Amino acid sequence: MFTGIVEEVGTIKSINRGQHSAVLTVRAKMVLEETRIGDSIAVNGICLTVRQLFPDSFAADVMHETLNRSALAQLTVGSAVNLERAMPANGRFGGHIVAGHVDGVGRIANIRKDDTAIWYTIHADSAILRYVVEKGSITIDGISLTVAAVEPTGFSVSTIPHTVRQTNLNQRHKGDFVNLETDVVGKYIERLLPSETPKQNTLTKEMLLRCGF
Repeated sequence: MFTGIVEEVGTIKSINRGQHSAVLTVRAKMVLEETRIGDSIAVNGICLTVRQLFPDSFAADVMHETLNRSALAQLTVGSAVNLERAMPANGRFGGHIVAGHVDGVGRIANIRKDDTAIWYTIHADSAILRYVVEKGSITIDGISLTVAAVEPTGFSVSTIPHTVRQTNLNQRHKGDFVNLETDVVGKYIERLLPSETPKQNTLTKEMLLRCGF
């Protein structure tokens, strides 16, 4: 489990690609402290397991499924990546509940300044947007952010200067792909609620009221 509060920005040291998988070696410093082989580290919001440790980096396997569902395949040597160690049981929730299981990939459609804030507009598929709500939580490349606006083809977030400085957002450009993880609570609620008919499984106000929400 993660919180979406990035601890540091690392860089890709090497990528060893197989036919349908890869091994990433990530140069880092802070996240290496007290980390052991087998621990979890979120790389751009994707939970990866440490397979090797080096004085200045760690290596992790990336499965076929992960490459298909995320933007990790776009990384190259030298790419900046957001890093966060798994949250300790006695830690503080600075962001929201993040599983490190990416739902899909979005594309940055626009970046604009608004006084000290910077707005990022992300285009995404409808399968992701159905779980995105205004003022709800979204994880972009492992960064816990609040949704400021939702549109038919995407959503926007407004970021503070500190977030941009402390993450790889300051190196993102229009057209870049980003990993997206929606709030896990909404997905569980949808899964657990009974469908209206065998062919329909949609949430409505009336259904929620009948179920006590």
